[in-house]
Amino acid sequence: MPGSELVYGTAVTGLVALTASIAHEVNQPLSGIVINASTCLAMLEGDPPNVEGARETVRRTIRDANRATDVIASLRALFARQRDSAERLDLNEVAREAIARSMHEMLRSGVIVRVALADGLPGVTGSRVQLQQVIHNLLQNAIEAMRGVEDRERHVVVRTEAAPGGGARLSVQDTGVGIEPQDLKRIFDPLYTTKAGGMGIGLFICSSIVKSHGGRLWAAPNAGAGATVSFAIP
Repeated sequence: MPGSELVYGTAVTGLVALTASIAHEVNQPLSGIVINASTCLAMLEGDPPNVEGARETVRRTIRDANRATDVIASLRALFARQRDSAERLDLNEVAREAIARSMHEMLRSGVIVRVALADGLPGVTGSRVQLQQVIHNLLQNAIEAMRGVEDRERHVVVRTEAAPGGGARLSVQDTGVGIEPQDLKRIFDPLYTTKAGGMGIGLFICSSIVKSHGGRLWAAPNAGAGATVSFAIP
């Protein structure tokens, strides 16, 4: 019986993590769909209607819906321990795409982003969707860590470089509230959060994805304000 209870508990934990992960990851594309649909309606109800603007918002709505579908499929593959579609990737290109998706939120939050992408970066093999999820989540965490900062500029630096021993490394550095020493290891645990209203799932997803790529994810406090979260893919 104890063994059966352990198996059952593990299954329930996995189900909770998967459910929380899907809720966490699809929230933004769903919000984008609602915003785009509302904007489209407003443009069509204008006098005269802004047909071209409405057409563009429909394209963005389709993009966000496809993004939500891709994320769900990717998470199912991750938690089912299935191989997601792997391809040879330029991590710089993946980073640019993730930054572009987060740019509106950074601008709205008064965040200045600096990109320092290394030339001649070694290629990595993996899932484009999953690695974009990792970078996007790290950027969102950085934005949230700086949301209440008023005594200094809100800066994010996204940096890539060759990883020691081969592969590539990416880091996201912010000037936010930082990470307490006792939280440095636990922040990657499922359902552990230091944020009011947080789900404690974003960094767990990041860690799971990076591990599934044979890499590692870690965090460190900055010498000044804020923290840096990095991952390396071999």
